Amino acid sequence: MFGSSHNPANAYAQLGVESAVRSADAHRLILLLFEGAQNALLLARLQGEQGNVSARGSAISKAIDIIANGLKVSLDLKQGGELAERLAALYDYMVSRLLWASLKNDLPVLDEISGLLEEIHGAWREIEPGKQ
Repeated sequence: MFGSSHNPANAYAQLGVESAVRSADAHRLILLLFEGAQNALLLARLQGEQGNVSARGSAISKAIDIIANGLKVSLDLKQGGELAERLAALYDYMVSRLLWASLKNDLPVLDEISGLLEEIHGAWREIEPGKQ
């Protein structure tokens, strides 16, 4: 599903996340991206509930960045075929909904996107690295 020009390590490192990126394989990096996006959404929800608009917006922006510039750019649309195309469209949908949530302070949207991410994340957790 990943091509040489679609390196999840580069996408993850560019997001400024400090972890063992260089020693992690592509599968682990994708899992870390999902975890980062989920954590950002959780923080956005907490900040939204507390009325901290600036911090909520920053957390939503981080989730958007991870989804658009981490998860989506890691897809290889050529080798991944229809599945990769559908994931790309789903990631675009998530970004669009998160922009809406940020603009309208629509906290239930954060739960919607968190649920979608968790479904995909769960599937990734089930994949064994040697069987990709």
